[in-house]
Amino acid sequence: MKDKSASQPANPLHGVRLEDMVVHLQETYGWEALGRRIRIRCFTHDPSVKSSLTFLRKTPWARAKVEQLYLESIEK
Repeated sequence: MKDKSASQPANPLHGVRLEDMVVHLQETYGWEALGRRIRIRCFTHDPSVKSSLTFLRKTPWARAKVEQLYLESIEK
């Protein structure tokens, strides 16, 4: 059986769950600042991790923005 981490060694998002990304971003920036950085309704109007995950799983362009901001935040 192959080691999962070896299958995508150059992918920094490999093994990171979307929920973990959203929680990290919310803890790092807070909902208000997160909504300013990524202008999507699930971050600006009655935000929650659950509603954000529902939206992001259905919306590839928004998920890509969250992934990009997550990568930028962990580089700091």
